[in-house]
Amino acid sequence: QVQLVESGGDSVQAGGSLRLSCAASGLTINNYRVAWFRQVPLKEREGVACIDRFGNPKYVDSVKGRFTLSKENARNTLYLQMNSLKPEDTAMYYCALDRSTNPGCRVVAGAYGSWGQGTQVTVSS
Repeated sequence: QVQLVESGGDSVQAGGSLRLSCAASGLTINNYRVAWFRQVPLKEREGVACIDRFGNPKYVDSVKGRFTLSKENARNTLYLQMNSLKPEDTAMYYCALDRSTNPGCRVVAGAYGSWGQGTQVTVSS
């Protein structure tokens, strides 16, 4: 059974940085598409970034140049490095996995079948 566990969320000031982690068990994360999404209360879950099994990342425009995805195969973990954080980045952040092995990825929630429980990021101005 696939399990995704996020960590690293915290409260920071605008301009600060955080690194979120998504530790996977039950499969090898490097073989599949993985992604980060975020959600604030009363709004739909929003895609942030994704990466395919070949290491090709994709970012939504609002985080390009500020957020970076990486994977550590030895720890079976996906990371999201978030720099220059803004108050509008405040949200619950979720890790998700799509068992597709095809190249490319989409930051569309419906494409991902496995989800973590989330980690809260709060950015104050």
